[in-house]
Amino acid sequence: MMKVLVGILAGLVLMSAQAMAQSGPLRIEITEGVIEPLPFAVPDFVPDGASASEISAQLSRLVASDLSGTGLFREVPASAYISKVTDFSAPVQYADWKAINAQALITGSVKVSGSRLTVQFRIYDVFSGDELGTGLQFVGAPDGWRRMAHKVADVVYSRITGEGSYFDSRVVFVSETGPKNDRHKRLAIMDYDGANVQYLTDSAAIVLAPRFSPTGDRVLYTSYETGFPRIYVLDVGKVERRVLEEQDGTMSFAPRFAPDGRTVVYSLYKGGTTDIYTLDINNGKSKRLTNATSIDTAPSYSPDGKQIVFESDRSGTQQLYIMSASGGEARRISFGQGRYGTPVWSPRGDLIAFTKQSKGRFHIGVMRVDGSEERLLTASFLDEGPTWAPNGRVIMFTRETQGAKGRASLYSVDITGRNLRPVRTPEGASDPAWSPLQK
Repeated sequence: MMKVLVGILAGLVLMSAQAMAQSGPLRIEITEGVIEPLPFAVPDFVPDGASASEISAQLSRLVASDLSGTGLFREVPASAYISKVTDFSAPVQYADWKAINAQALITGSVKVSGSRLTVQFRIYDVFSGDELGTGLQFVGAPDGWRRMAHKVADVVYSRITGEGSYFDSRVVFVSETGPKNDRHKRLAIMDYDGANVQYLTDSAAIVLAPRFSPTGDRVLYTSYETGFPRIYVLDVGKVERRVLEEQDGTMSFAPRFAPDGRTVVYSLYKGGTTDIYTLDINNGKSKRLTNATSIDTAPSYSPDGKQIVFESDRSGTQQLYIMSASGGEARRISFGQGRYGTPVWSPRGDLIAFTKQSKGRFHIGVMRVDGSEERLLTASFLDEGPTWAPNGRVIMFTRETQGAKGRASLYSVDITGRNLRPVRTPEGASDPAWSPLQK
């Protein structure tokens, strides 16, 4: 694991929150309207020595890619530059950057010393002629340069938008190969942008619905290796796993961790009914939360762990309900036309993402926790299975194309419905689950 040290660079001016407010710092307001991307420049970070040249260029390009990929930023190409940054400590020539309409400027330096990689960077508000916040330094191993780039981009994104970050995160998903009538599925994990794919299981048995623990070190998933769905928990670092729930004559599926990381909520089919249960991972004790003739499944905790949203057909069609985390009476929150499923509570606690099927189309949508302000973000032959970025601003989901040769792929979209983008994977992919930010 990369050891990250964050420090204030010597000689930098400390800008207090009050001073930043008085000077009118650079800021993107994220609203539901059309957003004009903010022009920014990222000259290649200055290499300290020949051994740092390749990494400095790659790192700078990845920072630019992260920011541009949000749809909120637009990179000014290097061909337009008037100034060249060859000294990290040299004064910024603001007039040159204003002339090419760069509103934000990110400069940095990279040094490699044996097994130690040091990255320093600063962010400038070009039009006010001020540094935005203080410079920072990250230290780690040279092979961890991608994580450093994501961390640099996270800082830039947060300082300019005022939002939480999400670039230094991972996604666990189901990798798919083969035709529709003979799909081979295995668990895989990757960086949020599709890089560094690693496989966690083989394709000997169907696997479904992987879900990260709150600390990102474990993954819950459903496997059919015994012929019936069973829930497993896998240690990501050790790639070791164990079955969580196993009762004769039952099928368990759709698991998710509670925010405390010690409790799992899941669905259990038993005696002809499907209900929602919780399981204490430490002592193995289970508790039944629903008791109905309906199919109750796909539970997801609120960030504070006090409530659970789930899907149920108790009203005659598939709809969304919220109940206390201890069970009891549930209230329906979905009332639009069509069927609703796979609800997931936002990390911010303000929205619930869901899959909706209506008039022969599938949609990814969001609504307030009281069911108001429903907004559909996508529409296609088959969109399903939303998962939230750690900052609660971006949703990743599965999109499958139509026909016998149809293929499942991952896409992401902003909660305003903007910036729909494919997520690159080496093979077909489905069932994504976003991790928290890495430590």
